[in-house]
Amino acid sequence: MLKVGMLTSGGDCQALNAAMRGMAKTLYNHYKDEVKIYGIYEGYRGLIYGDYRLMQPADFSGILTRGGTILRTSRTPFKDIDEPTEDGLDKVDSMIENYRKMELDCLVVLGGNGSHKTANLLFQKGLNVITLPKTIDNDLFGTDVSFGFWSAVDIATKTIDNIHSTAASHSRVFIIEIMGHKTGYIALYSGIAGGADIILIPEIDYDVKKVADTIRKREAEGKDFTIIAIAEGAVSLEERKLGKKALKEIKGKKSAALRLKDVLLEYGSFEVREVIPGHMQRGGEPDAYDRVLASRLGAFGAKLISEREYGYMAAVSGGRLIKLPLSEVAGRYKTVPLDSEIIRDAKDLSISFGD
Repeated sequence: MLKVGMLTSGGDCQALNAAMRGMAKTLYNHYKDEVKIYGIYEGYRGLIYGDYRLMQPADFSGILTRGGTILRTSRTPFKDIDEPTEDGLDKVDSMIENYRKMELDCLVVLGGNGSHKTANLLFQKGLNVITLPKTIDNDLFGTDVSFGFWSAVDIATKTIDNIHSTAASHSRVFIIEIMGHKTGYIALYSGIAGGADIILIPEIDYDVKKVADTIRKREAEGKDFTIIAIAEGAVSLEERKLGKKALKEIKGKKSAALRLKDVLLEYGSFEVREVIPGHMQRGGEPDAYDRVLASRLGAFGAKLISEREYGYMAAVSGGRLIKLPLSEVAGRYKTVPLDSEIIRDAKDLSISFGD
């Protein structure tokens, strides 16, 4: 009898349920009645406190298009993993104990960067672990794309689309803040798809003067509105000079869109409005691409379990599904390469990055 535990960790996103469904259907199809799947609730917290139940095939039916996660989720920051819980439990020891109590053959973790650090730690402690790449930010090292990304891009693009008519009608500058603390993938792709005139991402510190110059240039060309897509982690050249501590304090007080708005008003009599769609970008049902991707990754993860290949993340490389050692993934971010073709193409489209 094969026993598999499954949990979703960190922020929710589209296609988590689709990925679990893909793995469960594949395991049930292959092992029939010789597999038991345990759903662990609220991420690593559930593994720490032993909050789980035996799932049934019917639990995975009808969830392909459902957003969020049927197992619920929570954050257990890796930086605090060695600190005891509020009631004194050793987190790592408790997770190992409950893994043993369930008599699991494998633990499946659907998560992003922090979740992979913990997954790798548990693997190093002797647990059999397989992971699936989940994050709307698309910043997981080693995979071309993670599920949740394209669904988030679709929502961000729709937001930009809907702002165009208002911006044109009122001759305004609209700053749309897109999710992405450390990487600008969503802002970059939705900005191009939505026809943004300026895209500001964390990988490129922007010059506010050049942003203002781009707006004035558009006005001189008879284009009386401007759309700016800014990632929430974007930083100006002046802000960067303040240092990490001061910058962190500033970010905590005001969003990227509001900070840019305040400074832009010092460079001209622009009529500026900000829009922050926020968590809408990771809510709702997954798009068709993510449904296919998550289903395939789930099925591939099930294959790794069947072949007893543990300590890997299922990943996408050049359109192919591959396995990548957790030791190569944990603690590494994938950022937008500054010399990438998409950056060059965007600039050829006259999109400004404020540099």
